[in-house]
Amino acid sequence: MASKKIINSILVLRVITLLVLAGSIVVMGLNNFKLSDGTKTSFSDLHAYRYVVAVAGVGFVYSLIQLPFAIHYAATEKRWIRNDCLPEFDFYGDKLVSFLLASGVGVGFGVTFEIKRFLNAVFAAFAALGGTDIDEQQSKTSKFFDRGNIATGILLVGFATMAITSILTSIRKAESSKGGLFR
Repeated sequence: MASKKIINSILVLRVITLLVLAGSIVVMGLNNFKLSDGTKTSFSDLHAYRYVVAVAGVGFVYSLIQLPFAIHYAATEKRWIRNDCLPEFDFYGDKLVSFLLASGVGVGFGVTFEIKRFLNAVFAAFAALGGTDIDEQQSKTSKFFDRGNIATGILLVGFATMAITSILTSIRKAESSKGGLFR
């Protein structure tokens, strides 16, 4: 049987993961801007940002599904379903979701940094050619990508908490196996 500290830690981490992933979705979902000429840009215009939201959504749904089981296990120290199905689901599900969240973090940060760097060079070249009225566009575009970085940073926290949960469920699975910590 897993120790009470591990069980409670898993519950707390699942709640934190759920909240953080919801926050990442909200921040990215509100990420849009409109220029004076009426051109509107939102997070959904970039496939990478849609992927970040989709991965955060998958992690959110997974955490939401896991939450009642974690609450029951923390309260009673007994599994809701008494077979090896739930520990196996926790073990592999946590790892899969961790890797998905990590890929979302990589995509979000990578695309944001590359596109922001490219656009800064374009704006600088345009200004050097005597372009006017680019300050508003550059400012709004920069803020758009900064909010993308913030949403991805929040997703990074969700990945970290899910990765720690994955480690703890591995420990719990190893403790509950017949042969002890090593089979």
